[in-house]
Amino acid sequence: MFGFGTDIGIDLGTAYVLIYVKGKGIVLREPSVVAIKEKTNEIMAVGEEAKKMLGRTPANIRSIRPLSQGVISDYDATEQMLKYFINKAIGHRLIKPRIGVCVPSGVTEVEKKAVEDATKQAGARYVDTIEEPIAAAIGSGIDISRPCGSMIVDVGGGTSDIAVISLGGAVVKKSLKCAGDDFDEAIIKYVRKKYNILIGERTAEQIKINVGSVYKREVPVDIEVRGRNLVLGLPKNIIITSEEIMEALEEPITNIIDGIRSVLEATPPELAADISDRGIVLTGGGSLIYGFDKLIHERTGITAVIAEDAMSCVAIGTGMWVEYRYAKGNPYNR
Repeated sequence: MFGFGTDIGIDLGTAYVLIYVKGKGIVLREPSVVAIKEKTNEIMAVGEEAKKMLGRTPANIRSIRPLSQGVISDYDATEQMLKYFINKAIGHRLIKPRIGVCVPSGVTEVEKKAVEDATKQAGARYVDTIEEPIAAAIGSGIDISRPCGSMIVDVGGGTSDIAVISLGGAVVKKSLKCAGDDFDEAIIKYVRKKYNILIGERTAEQIKINVGSVYKREVPVDIEVRGRNLVLGLPKNIIITSEEIMEALEEPITNIIDGIRSVLEATPPELAADISDRGIVLTGGGSLIYGFDKLIHERTGITAVIAEDAMSCVAIGTGMWVEYRYAKGNPYNR
């Protein structure tokens, strides 16, 4: 269906792409995966369909993630993926949409320019970028315009962004290339080392979602998974417990908590006092792993709260920012 232009916000994540449309909210949430024919570079599938192909494609088809650690690693595939998702979210428009897209707080100007160019080529009339922790704060309901300190920790697929925000900007910020994908990788390495069993990305993600823990559970849980025995080369089933995953994730989780501590140490005293009173707000899919909020409280002494709809906060915040950016009467409106 053809229609007029609109304003949309895009959370261009390493693991998932979310699209927010003005007046409708989140209209699309799909994996950031593209399946491509090797010789012709023809796009075979995008999103959920492409994710099903991960680790299962023949030699002539590649199923890839075109973003790595929060930035574009395959420009053409990212452009095609964005074009597909934008069309799926809003259909064909007589007037191209104005798009806000989020980027990690630690990106270089070159990396940010690549995101802007890919979004424009995918069908945007105007493109604006917003840093992920700012978008996450807006989407979680924090009034970032106030002169008081708010701390946000956004744990996505490729990066963890930590920031102390006051008066609409980040006073102290840090972007770590350690997040949900690193949790999956740590689980794969642990299972390989302990059981001599090789599991794939999808199985590791399934383990993380179902029994992932970073804090001791009152009642341990477990899951049965299948992998390939590296000695015999045959499929084998094993039982993985939440306590084992706690051990597997110790290193990446410690890296994130060390990042939180370093941001707190660099925070001005007045804002640090605000954070101590208000607590730390957690967003992103990685923050949903069991016990993450409890572990932060234990290691920093500051209460941590998981935002409502944590996985969508960045997309919602980006969309709300776009709405304000182009609102009638806004002096910044183009």
